[in-house]
Amino acid sequence: MNTKIFCDIADISLIKKFNNKSIVKGFTTNPSLMRKAGAKDYKSYSKKILDVCRNKPISFEVFADDQNSMIEQGRKINSWGKNVYVKVPVVNSKNNFSGNVIKSLNSENIKLNITAVYTAKQTAKILKLINKKTKVIISIFAGRAGDTGKDPIPEFIKSIKLAKKFKNVEILWASVREPYNYIQAKQLGCHIITIPPAVIEKIEKFGKSFNQLTKETVKAFLVDSKKSNFKI
Repeated sequence: MNTKIFCDIADISLIKKFNNKSIVKGFTTNPSLMRKAGAKDYKSYSKKILDVCRNKPISFEVFADDQNSMIEQGRKINSWGKNVYVKVPVVNSKNNFSGNVIKSLNSENIKLNITAVYTAKQTAKILKLINKKTKVIISIFAGRAGDTGKDPIPEFIKSIKLAKKFKNVEILWASVREPYNYIQAKQLGCHIITIPPAVIEKIEKFGKSFNQLTKETVKAFLVDSKKSNFKI
């Protein structure tokens, strides 16, 4: 499986930098990243990002909490560009499944990125609502699941198996915690993994032998001990 790397970022200067990297096949954003990047006006800031990222797929998330408003926001976001995916959380803050939003936008041939997914049961519910032609990404949050002591791998295996019936559906590994997650995503057969910039730069340096790593580690310890003037 040739797992595509998307860059998870909203900072325009970093999007400019990573848009030029052939390893980066697309971008994902969310309201938290937009706020961190200093966005004041969601639409105008998104348009600035689209001025930079004109060809690669990019996801912008709705932030309404009721289904009708989510649908309305989704339609507006979709109109911003042909490479735009509308990001929709699988449930709202009250834990109500976003089924109407997914079905309505998908039936209008709007590309979707269903986010905050954790289980294959959620994947199955999503797949029951969509057509087999409009592109849909299902983002499963591996890192956040792992943070709570839960193994996300079985949910990926089941979700990927379910999605095989849909040529228009891609399973995305979200909430990366370390570069090795990229290897895991490839081994599982994930279509996409979305990764923050610092981790992408580490992936670009893959290939060091264990001997190299041992030597570099020992050298780093030696340098720090000399700088500290340690004595025993």
